[in-house]
This record gives sequence, structure tokens and C-alpha cells, in this order.
Amino acid sequence: MSNNRKNSKFTIKMQKKLVVLFILVLLAFVGLSYQLFSITRDNGEQYKKQVLSQQKYDSVTLPYKRGSILDANGSILASSEKVYNVILDAVAVSEKEEYLEPTLEALRTQVGIDSSSVRSYIAANGETSRYYVLAKRKEYEQIQGLMELINEEGSLVKGIWFEEEYRRSYPGGSLACDVIGFTTNDNVGSYGLEEYYNDVLSGTTGREYGYMNDDATLERTTIPAEDGNSIVTTIDANIQSIVEKYLKKFDEQYRNNRHEGNGANNTGCIIMDVNSGEVLAMASYPTFDLNDVRNMDALIGMRLLDAEGKKTEEYINEENLSTLAQDPNVMYQNLNALWKNFCISDTYEPGSVSKPFTVAAGIESGSITGNESYYCEGELHVGDHDIACHNTFGDGYLTVTEGIERSCNVNMMYVAMATGVDTFTEFQHIFNLGLKTNIDLAGESRTASLVYSKDTMGPTDLATNSFGQGYNATMIQMMAGFCSLINGGYYYEPHMVKKIVSPSGATVQNIEPRLLKQTISETTSARIRQMCNQVVVGENGTGKTARPAGYMIGGKTGTAETLPRGNNEYVVSFMGYAPADDPQIAIYVVVDRANNWPQDDAKYATRIVRNILTEVLPYMGIFMTEELSEKEIAELEELQIEIMTPPESEETQEDAKEEGSVEGSGQEGTGEETEGAGTQEGVPEEKSEPWKEFPIDPATGYAVDPSTGDYVDPITGYVYGSSFEEGESEPSAGNNGEEGQTE
Repeated sequence: MSNNRKNSKFTIKMQKKLVVLFILVLLAFVGLSYQLFSITRDNGEQYKKQVLSQQKYDSVTLPYKRGSILDANGSILASSEKVYNVILDAVAVSEKEEYLEPTLEALRTQVGIDSSSVRSYIAANGETSRYYVLAKRKEYEQIQGLMELINEEGSLVKGIWFEEEYRRSYPGGSLACDVIGFTTNDNVGSYGLEEYYNDVLSGTTGREYGYMNDDATLERTTIPAEDGNSIVTTIDANIQSIVEKYLKKFDEQYRNNRHEGNGANNTGCIIMDVNSGEVLAMASYPTFDLNDVRNMDALIGMRLLDAEGKKTEEYINEENLSTLAQDPNVMYQNLNALWKNFCISDTYEPGSVSKPFTVAAGIESGSITGNESYYCEGELHVGDHDIACHNTFGDGYLTVTEGIERSCNVNMMYVAMATGVDTFTEFQHIFNLGLKTNIDLAGESRTASLVYSKDTMGPTDLATNSFGQGYNATMIQMMAGFCSLINGGYYYEPHMVKKIVSPSGATVQNIEPRLLKQTISETTSARIRQMCNQVVVGENGTGKTARPAGYMIGGKTGTAETLPRGNNEYVVSFMGYAPADDPQIAIYVVVDRANNWPQDDAKYATRIVRNILTEVLPYMGIFMTEELSEKEIAELEELQIEIMTPPESEETQEDAKEEGSVEGSGQEGTGEETEGAGTQEGVPEEKSEPWKEFPIDPATGYAVDPSTGDYVDPITGYVYGSSFEEGESEPSAGNNGEEGQTE
């Protein structure tokens, strides 16, 4: 019992001690809390800045290197170069007074940084700031001297370190600018390949963490960055350079001619491998420097857009250029117009380059044989409209081949009528008109709303669509479809990249040509080639001026009037292929409203094609097959172009001539008219060609109609300045109420 009392007394005594201890701890906690409150109240902001500064210094983001963009031969089109940010640790400089002046002097002499501003910053932040950017994106050569001074033994240059990052560089400047695109300041791709393949080109950032160990020593842990993959494109930089040279030459020839501004609103060119869909060159004018994409000088000569992106009557010049920067919306709209890729983004009515599509649909569907003849008296009454031909004098009886050769609208309207609305619209879909090609570039337009369906197309629409007006397309749509017309009917998805490569150089993925469908048979394709060859070699062919010296090519010219009709503004073009007997490449040139009069002359486009192919074909090792005139030899010598004849040139040329007399002449299967097929009774078989007797204006080379004074094409009879394509036009107001002009 006495033991219980002792235990009880011990317990009570201990409880009292515990209470006292608790009170003491509580008082200590209250005192500590008050002290923390006082520190936070009086010095909290100072310590906050110091902690944040230390965090930046001790935890560093390691940038990844964005993958390169290479041309088909391995030449660099875009790469990332390491650059350095110069960082100031003001606390380190302030540790000793003797550090300040040597550090300021090194910054001034080696990097050109103003000493007074740095001195002021250190004076104000010398106890808190460990991270302050003094200079950004300096190349190694620019900071090499400063690095050496810092690393010298016994150096008094303190508190300076370097942060690495990468800057995108484009060695070609403006070369392939529309295709490549560019990156923003945060290394994200915009436009072209940079945007489309952004995920492929981008890598993963790394991290370097700083922490204090048990001995209060700063240690680091590094998670390395992972660089992005590179892409090898189908673009050949040499072919691309040739294309861009002649687009620029065209601009220089016609700039500020009829009005101030560029040589045309837009000019574009695509060269494609017809048997794979690989794009060898794609360019448009005007261009811009990928290393300086916001340089406003590149806008000079373009049509001025307002804040909503609508065209004004003004053109951008040095006087109004400064006003663009005052309104960010206006500036963006105009820069966006410059950065867009005309070849895939802009839509327009293609004009007569669509005539081979019309004939192919008729032959392939069995609606026509291709041997028919139709009579043209200069216009055709369809619905409530008299729709004019390219030749308002009339062409008389023409076979379908001659209709292509002369670009006769009436001939094509008869072909489309025989084909019918259902079949015609079905083949437009087969040729992918109105749909995206899914080319691997950012910004491709879809024109589904600008192409008729069988439910919306009427007789007049069918007639005008037959010669390429009343619906809209993009250059890449027309090019991909045209390749299938002349390569045996095989429609390949156009593409720009053929390989993805890892940072170590290993192939990650080969991108093979993708055959999507067969649009027409090989037999029909051969007939279309025969007809298109006549456009270049035929006596009345509209594309004669597209043929380069020493080569035989085929193709089709095109002219389409923009909206509103009657404005005498035209888009002209030529779509062709080479060589004529075995097409390897296709070329498409579009000139959107040349800065000249008359505008509706396809020779603006054919001459560009001739100049480009004169250099491209020898570069590609494609041999000449045609005899050269003395003038042509002199031209090639002046251009320093080797005459590319095959070793067995005489035999080869003789064989080519024999083949040309069959396939190129258009006689095989096309010269004879099927009895009663596509003809009109009671119509005279012969048609005079009065324009061939008109006097020639020596200044322009055009024939002049004595009765009207109009310029007339001495070969085709086309009256320039009229509202018809190669005079073609359509009487109705666009497709589905939407404008079909190039925008």
C-alpha cells in the first residue's frame, strides 16, 4: 500500500514537471513565431528575391538542338546554331571590391556592353541578384575573348557565366522560303516544313539541378537534352535556285510597268517527278529572308491589305510602308500574305490547263472516242448565254486533238456535253479537284466549296468548267492531277520529305512514294500526251514558246479572267512535262495578273518555263533530241550550258524524229474523223483565218485587226484584252455564288 502511494506521488510530481516543460516549449515557439513574423514583415521581399535568384542560378534548363532540314543532296536548308546568353551574378561581383572594375572592363572591351548601366545594376542589386541577362544570342566568336579572360589563372573577372541556347539559321536566306517556313522565338515551327514536321524536328529539353550536400557544398545533377530528328527533303537546291532566279527575273522585267508594284500579284512554279510525286522545286514570288522574316522591306511592291485582309487599291511602297507598323492588325495581314505559300494556299480558276482533264474524262468514260470533230464559229449558245471561244473569228472544224492544240473553248464545250454532268463531276473528284492533296506542308487550302457537284452544276456551268472557269483549284491540286494524266494514269500523293534522320545520322523512317489510285488507263494517258505534244509542236499550238532549245516537251497553256468579269485582269499559266516521249518531270508556272498589258497572254508563263527547263534539263542529265539552230546554240553558249546530246546522238535524234512524226504529230488515232461523230450537218468544212493576214506590229509582235485596232495573236487568232480565255470566260457569276478569282 505504501508502494502505491510512492508511485502516485511520483506521477503527480512528473506531471507538474511536464506542465512546466510544455509551458516553456510553448513560450519558445511563440517567441520563434514572432521572430519569423518580424523577418517576413521587415525583410521578406529581400529574401524572396534572393531565393528566386538562387533558384535560377542553381537550376538551369538545357536546350535541345532542333533537327536540320536538308535538300535531296544533303545540302543544309535549315539548321540550329549554338549561341550564348551572357549572364551576370551581381552577388559574386560584389563579394570583393577588386572584382568590379576588371569585370566591367572585360564586358566593355570583349562584348561591347555599356559599363555604366551594369555598374548601376550591381549597385542596386549586388546583395540579391544572381541572374541577370546582359546580352542574348551571341555567337561563340563574339564571346570567346570574354571566356578566355574569365578562365585565366588569377583572373579578377568574376560573376559572369554563359547560358547556352540554339538559334535557327537558314544558309540560303530566301531560298525555298515558302517551303521551309520558319520558327518563332520559342523554337516552334511556323508555316511550311517547320510547322508540318514540328514534332519531328523538336527535341526534349534537359535540366541541370543544383543542390547543397551535407557539407553545404553546391552539387549538380544533369538530365541531358534530347536533340530533334532531321528531315531530308525531295527539294533539289540547285533546281530550286534556277526556278527562283527566273521568277525574280520576270519580276524585274515587269515591276512598276503598268502600275507601281511587283511584276505580278503572284508568280508560282512547281517541278515534280511525275512517277513518284516528289516535289523537286516549289517557289513563288515575292520572297522573304528566313533569317529576318519581319523585315518589312520585303512587302514593297505587294498589294496593300487592310486590317481584315481585304485588298485595297494601293500597293505597298516606301512611303506607306512606315504606316503599316502603326496598326498591328494591318502589319500582320500583310506579313501573313507574304509568308503564305502561293502554290498550295491560294486558289484561282485554272483556265485552259484543265482542257486535257476534260478530254481525258470523256475518253476514259467512253463518252467520246477522241476522234470526233466539232465546228467552232467563235461562240456557242448554252442556256441563256453566248459563250465565246478563244478565237472570236471561229476555228471551223477541229478534231479533239486540234481543239487542245488551239485551245478551242467550243470544242471543249461539245466534249463536256457529250460527257454529261454526272460523269464530268465524277472525274473532277477522281482527279482530286476540290480536295486537299495532303502534301506534307502546312497551309494547304481545300476548295470543296468552290467546285460544283452534280446537284449544283447546270448546263452553263458544265460548259464553262470544260475550259477551266467557274471552279477554283490550287497549283498543287492541278499539278498532282496532271502528273496522273501523263504518267499512265497513276495518282501519287505529292510529298516534300523522303527521309527522317536521327541526331546520330541513322535513318528513322524512309518515306516512300504513295500511289493512291489510277485516274485513267495507260491508253487514255498516251492519247492525252499525243494531244499535249501538239500544243508545243503543232503549227497552231499555243505553247510553242515553252519549248527549250534541243528538247521536245508537251503541255498546255491556260488563261482565265478573274472576277469581276470584264476587268481585263487575268491569271495565265503553262503546265507541261519533259521529255515529250518519256515524261520524267512536270512543270507548272502560274502568273497571277502580270503588271503589263495585255495581261491575257500565256507567253508570260511559257517563257518562264522555257528559261527554267533550258537549265534544269541538262542539270538532270536529260539529253537533247532536237537539232539546234545557230541562234539556239548561241543562246546556250551565252548561258554556258553544255549541249547534252547522247553518245549515239545521230541515231537517237533520227529515232526521236520518227517517233515524233507519229506520237507528236497527233495523227495516230486522231487525224481521221469518225463518220458522223460529233459533227454538225450543213456547216462548211473549211474556215478562213483572217487574222493571219493582219499586219504585224513590230514593237509587240502581235497582229493588229485593221477594223478595230485590237491586238490579235497571229497564230491562234485570240483577241487580247477581251473577256474570254485564251479568251475563255464564263457568263455566270462564279461557283455557288462564291468568287473564283485568285486571292
